[in-house]
Amino acid sequence: MSRSDDTRASAYDATPFLPDEGGLAAYRRAAADCRGCPLYENATQTVFGKGDSSARVVLVGEQPGDQEDRQGEPFVGPAGRLLDKALEEAGIDRGTAYVTNAVKHFKFTVVPERGKRRIHKAPSLRELSACKPWLRAELELVRPEVVVALGATAGKALLGGSFRVTKDRGSLLPMPGTDEEQYVVATVHPSAILRADDREAAYAGLVTDLRVVARALNGHRRA
Repeated sequence: MSRSDDTRASAYDATPFLPDEGGLAAYRRAAADCRGCPLYENATQTVFGKGDSSARVVLVGEQPGDQEDRQGEPFVGPAGRLLDKALEEAGIDRGTAYVTNAVKHFKFTVVPERGKRRIHKAPSLRELSACKPWLRAELELVRPEVVVALGATAGKALLGGSFRVTKDRGSLLPMPGTDEEQYVVATVHPSAILRADDREAAYAGLVTDLRVVARALNGHRRA
């Protein structure tokens, strides 16, 4: 039984929609009905995380994009394809990873003069905070050794409001609020590379940061 059977969420809080028990499948089903913030009203669907339930690495982005919103899976658009390429080059098998976003619904604005194209809008702090219970639950269920924060929004969700990509990227940082040996490595979001003036340099930086993750995984093998 979901907590939402007994109480409804406030305007910006997903907590009442989390199930009382179960694994990732139970959380994914519950997230489909999340009304924890107003973003669900315009999004096509909830885009929950996907991947290995015992993954040693979890990749966290900002929010679903247009293609992710339509297909219901994270990182399946152009940024996802670039991420796949960077992971392979860094020596990380995405097939053994878990991928998700800090916010589970697509936030966008429609531009009529561009054929009603849906343009990404960054989630607000309130929306990020509202969705954090889902991300926290995913991390508790998967229990990865390393979490990769892809971009500023994911970094703030994991490391707090003072996080800055330019200052903290590429370093193996302890995960706040956990007693386990768990680390965060921050880097840029793949979509930022697609918008960069010098894509080649930006992409090389992403691969360099992901190699920090690969070295950490190689040095800390699970029993």
